[in-house]
Amino acid sequence: MTKKIFLDFEAPVAELEGKIEELRYVQNESAVDITAEIDQLSKKSQQLVKDIYSNLTPWQITKIARHAERPYTLDYINEIFTHFVELHGDRHFADDLSIVGGLARFNGAPCMVLGQQKGRDTKERGLRNFGMSKPEGYRKALRLMKLAEKFGLPVFTFVDTPGAYPGIDAEERGQSEAIGRNIFEMAQLEVPIITTIIGEGGSGGALAISVADQVVMLQYAIYSVISPEGCASILWKTADKAQDAADALGITALRLKALGLVDKIVNEPVGGAHRDHKQAAVFLKRALGEAYRQVSDLKVKELLDRRYDRLQSYGRFTDTKANAK
Repeated sequence: MTKKIFLDFEAPVAELEGKIEELRYVQNESAVDITAEIDQLSKKSQQLVKDIYSNLTPWQITKIARHAERPYTLDYINEIFTHFVELHGDRHFADDLSIVGGLARFNGAPCMVLGQQKGRDTKERGLRNFGMSKPEGYRKALRLMKLAEKFGLPVFTFVDTPGAYPGIDAEERGQSEAIGRNIFEMAQLEVPIITTIIGEGGSGGALAISVADQVVMLQYAIYSVISPEGCASILWKTADKAQDAADALGITALRLKALGLVDKIVNEPVGGAHRDHKQAAVFLKRALGEAYRQVSDLKVKELLDRRYDRLQSYGRFTDTKANAK
């Protein structure tokens, strides 16, 4: 059995669940029936998780969004979609494994699905570059989206990246151009686009596959122009102020929903999606079905006009001069 990974603020839960495991071991090795005690402690653990997760800070939510056991794109594809056939390569340079995608069926209907994929172990993390895509990854994503447009298929994208890869080789091959091109093309794509923020939605690396008609976001995901550490390094010259940056950035689902940047928040199982992958997928599948129904019957012009208006509505400002008059 894989050992659970607990975050620092989950220390009381870790201690309690450790005691539960010890009692289960004793139960197996002894003739004494302590089932009632185990059940009582399990209920106490569940309540403790509920209490902790009912009052989380943005920095704590950031840690949950990055949890090593959190479901990734392929986990959701396997649970929500059927008949998935992965497609590879950008037809220009290489196949970037940090983005996966291909043809699939959603509730029996054909679609295109793609998203960023982080690795589970050291080897896979290296292969997938920790979910940080290079230009060939974004060009692969665009190729798949244009293929979907050709055949009139809806596009489902899943965002989970710290940001686009900032290495020299990525810059040499036109990282900013690839991201800008995706944003430009997605704004004009003549098929419905549904985007889900499932973990980290970091900067342009997230935007490159998240221009959509409907954006849904998991309860403990984050979506931001820059990571809290990056923001702290710029403003305070130290990453130690990341917690303060997380508070100021407004990166949580509730804040983004209030600002109109996210259409729907998808609840996660008690204690986060990492505690129950299947239940998280059930919640998300229901939300994706609702999101798709809202745009599936729109004519192309109506779809594009609606998407344009949506993009133009981002951002709020107050004209202080006008108010002074």
